[in-house]
Amino acid sequence: MEIEIELDRRIMTAREVLCLEQGSVIETTRSAGENIDIYIGGVLCGSGEIVVIESTLGVRITDFRDD
Repeated sequence: MEIEIELDRRIMTAREVLCLEQGSVIETTRSAGENIDIYIGGVLCGSGEIVVIESTLGVRITDFRDD
């Protein structure tokens, strides 16, 4: 089952996308501690919080919808 967690949206030109390389960094306006939506199979199922553990970005699940 596919789980989607959207951290941010960014509009980029085709030229900017073509210039991306392995290890490229795309800045985001979101930061650790902010709430995000969690989608499973395209359906909003819960929410989470952006966390940083050592040098890894992750999501802590804070709520699951039960409806």
